[in-house]
Amino acid sequence: MKLITLYNQFHNTLFNYLKHLDGLAPLALRLYLVPIFWMAGFHKYQSFADTVDWFGNPDYGLGLPFPWLMAFLATSAELAGAVLLTLGLATRWISLPLMVTMIVAIITVHLPNGWQAIADPNAPFANQQVIDSTEKLAKARELLQEHGNYDWLTSSGNFVVLNNGIEFATTYLIMLLCLFFTGGGRYVSVDYWLAKFLQQK
Repeated sequence: MKLITLYNQFHNTLFNYLKHLDGLAPLALRLYLVPIFWMAGFHKYQSFADTVDWFGNPDYGLGLPFPWLMAFLATSAELAGAVLLTLGLATRWISLPLMVTMIVAIITVHLPNGWQAIADPNAPFANQQVIDSTEKLAKARELLQEHGNYDWLTSSGNFVVLNNGIEFATTYLIMLLCLFFTGGGRYVSVDYWLAKFLQQK
């Protein structure tokens, strides 16, 4: 019993000090997500007409209803999300439309391709599409080794097959879910200081 009491005292003391650093985790999540959503939103904004066409076209796009509205909402959520996550302002509120955007992307774009973002037949959740990519990648490497400067071509990294599964979008969704419950973080967000200011009123 004495050992348990000592452990509890140590545990409580340690984490009482560490609580002042608990804003680092949501800060890390925010800063990780900022460039992802900024690049996605800015790309949609730069080619907005093509984005609307892709959202609405059932043959080579997503076939979504109200494509202009859907494209506008997705673009706005991603651009505004990047700015607000940078500041840690309205973190919980902006996490909601970003989570919806991720869910729509998972269902309409990535789900048919399975789990993996990068095809790896040796990794868990390898579907038939991933397994079939092995032969194609091997043939591509063979052609490049025979007819191209393979060492130069691979000097920046190995060739891979983009499977475009739900892996990345699901990861971002989980990160946003964490931010929805934690908020922007102690000391490192506008939300924190705004709440403190309002409590003093």
